[in-house]
This record gives sequence, structure tokens and C-alpha cells, in this order.
Amino acid sequence: MRPSINESELRELGRTHGSPELLARLADGQRTHRLLLLRALLDAVDDAPAPTAARVREHWQLLESAERRAQDAAHRVVHYPLVGTWAAHSLRLLLRGGAAGPTDDLAHLGAVSAAAAARAGMAFRLRLPSNGGMLSLPTLGALRCPGSAHVTVSGTGDRLRLSPDRGRTAEIRRGSGDHAAWRSGDSRWRPLIRLGGVSRPVVLDDTDHYRLVDSDGATPSGTSLDRRQQERWQDVWHETLPMLQVGGDQRLTDLDALLDCVVPLADRSAGSPHSPGVTHRSGTRRDAFGAMLSSRPSEPQWFAATLVHELQHAKLSALSELVPLHTADNRPRHWAPWRPDPRPFEGLLHGCYAHLALSDHWQAVALAAKDPIERDRGWAEHARCRAQINAVLPLMAGSRHLTPKGRVLVTEMEHHLTRLKETPPPDGHLIRAGAYVETAWAVWRRRHAP
Repeated sequence: MRPSINESELRELGRTHGSPELLARLADGQRTHRLLLLRALLDAVDDAPAPTAARVREHWQLLESAERRAQDAAHRVVHYPLVGTWAAHSLRLLLRGGAAGPTDDLAHLGAVSAAAAARAGMAFRLRLPSNGGMLSLPTLGALRCPGSAHVTVSGTGDRLRLSPDRGRTAEIRRGSGDHAAWRSGDSRWRPLIRLGGVSRPVVLDDTDHYRLVDSDGATPSGTSLDRRQQERWQDVWHETLPMLQVGGDQRLTDLDALLDCVVPLADRSAGSPHSPGVTHRSGTRRDAFGAMLSSRPSEPQWFAATLVHELQHAKLSALSELVPLHTADNRPRHWAPWRPDPRPFEGLLHGCYAHLALSDHWQAVALAAKDPIERDRGWAEHARCRAQINAVLPLMAGSRHLTPKGRVLVTEMEHHLTRLKETPPPDGHLIRAGAYVETAWAVWRRRHAP
């Protein structure tokens, strides 16, 4: 049964806030969705060729055994964000092209099951296919095995033995503690990198085979990090976390409840990730709740803004799974001041929600800043986000496509924007921001208006 969200909680979310208990319920809804997705995938495999179906059932049985032995350990793998990417991708292939296409993708269930069994401390043995000279085990890491088509994975308690067709066996050991990494003295093993967090660590995952696959099977430009790049990510992360507390604890609360892993994209960052012409990229995906894709910003302050922005997308996506917010179709026809292309109503709502949180965040940065340059930058970003939202939120609030609960959410977003306006930026910022939005509208109208 779906957890209910009442009007008071919708208003809380409309302010881009959310208590730990409320956010936990949103996350619970996503976990239920993940289990339903895996069940649908298993049902769809019934039409696969007999050898493929038999192998999937074998791997599924191991996963069920791991759950019976240590449910929390197994669920940590099952609910890992990138397992959702794999499951949704495989299901789409089955439904689109029949059973013949996704054989290699379905084999990844073996890696999921092996990771769950390892975390549960089970004795098991599986022979798994490698992918591009690498075997990735969700939540654990990956083994480089060039030239090997298969790797035999054997588990005994807190130890894994990975034996490629070609090359020596690698031994992997579980560290101490619930969130410890799985380590090896073998240089071919790439453990997930712990970035740190609040009550649990966020990991940096540059190894999972499905970390970059989107809903159409396409992949953006990803990257595999060397030691220096990993250390730079860790440095930026630790410098960023305190900046999320500038306006209070809400953004750290969001991070703790909504983020499990960061997938690094090709590092082309420069300046503000939210300004035109900047090559920084970031995103979240519905199939991978708990994951954020991001290139590494050059400054922690911009990375903090990226986290604020993307965590709102995750929050609203989780809410939308529990509460229908609108009845609009997916036709891209709406102007969004932050995008050059027409957006569907859903995209416009997401953009308004994320930019409202950004406007709040940058106002808090400006009010807290002691350095005049940082203060001015905070006000400039706040004013731009505020002007962008102000240009479209009133129109959205009057839309006939909003459901009653969607209207409660959007009305509270309007009220929160009004509260932000009670502390205006210094003279000049709103004028420049207004001119920026007017120019964006003029350009968009020339390109897309009939």
C-alpha cells in the first residue's frame, strides 16, 4: 500500500522542505517501486529462451536466499540506484524487442545476486560474463579482467574470490563496519569510493556497467577516475557539505535521505553550472532514485548548488510516484526560462521546483556571506532564479491540468516565492535578472513560437 501524503505535508514539500520522516516515506515509495519493477522483469523473462530463463531463475533464487539470510544486506544491493537503471533498461528491451535482445543485460542479475549474497555472508559460486573486460558488482566495485569473457565468483563469509578465464584469482575482503568498502591488494580491483555523508556515506561510482544508460539506451560521456581525480572529488565533496548548511539543515537532510551515489561525468566544468554556455552537466533519473550524475565543478559553492538543484528533482519524482500532481500530456510546448527547448508540463514543474530551492539557497548564501564578492554572487544567482520562476510559476498555478493535490503543492510554491521576495537583493540585481529573462523569452519565441 502506498504511503499517504496529506495536505500539510504537501505544503511542507511545496516550500522545498521535508522532515526526515516525510522524506523517508518518499524513499520507501521508491523502494516499493523497485520491487515491483524487479517482479515485472522476472515475469517478462518467462518468454525468454529456455537457457536464458533458467539462468535468470537460478540467479533470482540466490537473491531470494540472500534476502532470507540477511534482508538488510540484500536490500542494500536491490535498492542501490544503478540496479534500477539496469532493471528498467532490461525490461524495456524485453517489452520492445522480445526475448532475444537483452540476454547480456539479463545476465547482470547474476552480478546483483552475487553482491547481495556476498553482503549476506553466504557461500556461493557463480560464473558470470564480463562486460568490456570488466565485471562490476553493485555496491562493491569492479574487477578489470581484459581478455576474459567470464569470471567465476566464489563467496565465503566476508571474502570473495574472483577468477577470470584468463589471469590470476583476485581476493576481495569486506572491511569492518556496516558501510565499509570491500578491499583487495590486487590492483585490478576498483572499489567504490566513499565520499562521506551525514548518517551514511555517499559513494562515487565510476564502475557500474549501467551507470550511464538512459531511458533510450543512450549513454552520456562518462569517465573512469584515476587516483588523483578520486582525491579531487573527495576534496570538493568535503568542502561542499558545510555549504549545504548555510540556510539551515534542510539541504543536508535532503542529501541524507535522497542520495546514495554520484556518477561522475566527463570533467568539463567551468564557472556556474546553471548559467548559459557553461559545460558543467548534472542530472537525475527516475529509474535510478538515489543517484546523481555530475561532472565535477571547479568550486565547492557551485557543487553545493548542483546538489540542491538535483535533490529537488529526486524529491519531486518520488512524490509524483505517490501522488498524481497533474494530468498534462508529455508534449514539449512550454517555455522554461532556464532551457532553450520547449518543455512538457512535467519538465516545467520540475524546473520551477528546483529553481525555487536554488533561489532559497542563493539568498541564504548572500545573507551569510562575509566576502563582498561571494555576497554579490549569491544575490545575482538568487535574483536570476527568482526572476525565472516568477515568469512561469503564476501561469502554472492557474493551469487546469493540476490535480487538487498538485494545486496545493504549487500554491505553496507561490507562497514560498512571496516569502523570498520579502528580503530583496540590492539595487540592480533584479533589473539585470529581469532583462536576462526577457531576452531568453525573445530568443525562445523566435525559435519556437508558431
